[in-house]
Amino acid sequence: MTIQLVLTSSISNISSPPARFSFHLASVESTSSNLDGDCDAIHDHASGFSRFLDALKSQASIDDKRVIYICHRVVHGGDYNEPILITQESYDHIERLSDLAPLHNGAALSVIKACISAVPDAKSIAYFDTSFHRSIPLHISTSAIDPQIAKQRGLKKYGFHGLSCKAPESLNLIVLHLGSGASACAIKGGRSLDTSMGLTPLDGLPGATRSGSIDPSLIFHYTNKAGRMTHDPNMATHVGVTRAEDILNRKSGWKSLTGTTDFGQISAHAELDNPSPDVAERNPNRLAFDLFVDRIIQFIGAYHLKLGADVDALVFAGGIGEKSVELRKVTSQKIECLGYPSLDASLNDGASKQKETVIQISSHSFNESAAVRPKQILMCKTDEQYEMAHECAQDRSLWRES
Repeated sequence: MTIQLVLTSSISNISSPPARFSFHLASVESTSSNLDGDCDAIHDHASGFSRFLDALKSQASIDDKRVIYICHRVVHGGDYNEPILITQESYDHIERLSDLAPLHNGAALSVIKACISAVPDAKSIAYFDTSFHRSIPLHISTSAIDPQIAKQRGLKKYGFHGLSCKAPESLNLIVLHLGSGASACAIKGGRSLDTSMGLTPLDGLPGATRSGSIDPSLIFHYTNKAGRMTHDPNMATHVGVTRAEDILNRKSGWKSLTGTTDFGQISAHAELDNPSPDVAERNPNRLAFDLFVDRIIQFIGAYHLKLGADVDALVFAGGIGEKSVELRKVTSQKIECLGYPSLDASLNDGASKQKETVIQISSHSFNESAAVRPKQILMCKTDEQYEMAHECAQDRSLWRES
């Protein structure tokens, strides 16, 4: 079954009013049916979804009774390996996982609740970032901690950004999903072999406000209580998990270094044309840029080895991966020693303007029938909404009986 894009809509700034609402019909060239602007009536997910349903009827002539399925992206699905119909049981399961994805699952549940309340006859289906990574081998997903406690509490590597990592079965890929949340994934024969995010999205690459992987004891020293804890165990009660998560999830990342979450601004002010190693000492934007690239190439190198150097392509995706010409250029230069081709400057510069979903930006052409296929560097436009809709359309078990 094929699916067709009818319209796109988005709501932003709900927590920083005025909220912004956009609604665009895919088949209408005239702007008279499109909406784009501030909306004071939106103050939470429920009022936001209500505004969407109003626009759906007034601008697209689609009554909410025609809405049969609603697909929800949920970051952490725990042991759910497939999309799941939202019931009270599955809702409660996702809610219990909120501590492992504090920036995402709570908001997703709020949206789910709003949708079920407004359109109770529609089926709400959750699609999980974690599902793609169920193929990660046990020795990679396991941490070196007490196995009984790990099993009881579900403490293992789950991985995230899975909805943007679906790959052809014949290819080995290293996929970089780079945005305000960033991850790397090694894909072997179309299946996840390893990924940088772990039990929670905090592990791995740094993000806009996330620290990424750090020495586990750093947070205790960060709070200036580590020395006293050594002599007085009671001091440990003052270093709460909630505070630690707040610091590492919301008060770290490149915002902590530069004051902004906008990686485009960071790149623009990083003085990338200056090769001096001293630039990072005086320019926090350069420090943040260099730090991000350093962590990225660490994972590229590690996954290159895990795939036995048999890598068909390195893929840049996500908001930064798609838009940052500079990041793609610098990263690619640093991995040429592994046999990756240099970037084609014109292809790299114009990649984000292309209509194709997958754009080759390296200098070598791809020939799948060749005896030895050269490595490629690609830019892929992520469309997680389409992937959910496509999966829903293909899953006959979700179809209603006519």
